[in-house]
Amino acid sequence: MSTPEESLLDAWRICDRATALLVESLPDDAWPLALSSAPRRAVRNVAVHLHNCRGLWLKSLGQGAGIAAPANLDPKSATRARTVAALGRSGEAILRLLRAGIGNGGDFPGVASAFHYGAMPRNAFLFCAYALSHEAHHRGQLLVMTRQLGHRLPQPVVNALWQWSSRLREARGG
Repeated sequence: MSTPEESLLDAWRICDRATALLVESLPDDAWPLALSSAPRRAVRNVAVHLHNCRGLWLKSLGQGAGIAAPANLDPKSATRARTVAALGRSGEAILRLLRAGIGNGGDFPGVASAFHYGAMPRNAFLFCAYALSHEAHHRGQLLVMTRQLGHRLPQPVVNALWQWSSRLREARGG
């Protein structure tokens, strides 16, 4: 039986792996495309936004724990391969951030206010819920965008986003 703390880390591992799986599976042809209703928001922009937001979170919440934020990607030029690699780095850094909060009694070290920018909780458990919600929202956007752009993802890929036991095994390297 897992501890609540290990379950929290597993929740992030599953989310992180689901995000990476989706970005890995996005069709190359869809990567630079945007919907006519949002011409400045291409599929690439949404995928890069996930990594860049993680960096923002780490800059705001990870300083007291000595966790550096990875470099941002350019949402206009990042390749899918670079984005997947960057998501791997930022996902590991978020895992270190969560561990730091857990190790500090729940709150991130060195963060004084209850909510940074009025939204990001300084508590590891609340922050994890915030991060999971953010990532799930944008995964949904990517699925809808690619479908509307005529690049529907194969059903096995869509189903794989919900196969949490498989994503957790992948995230744990087994």
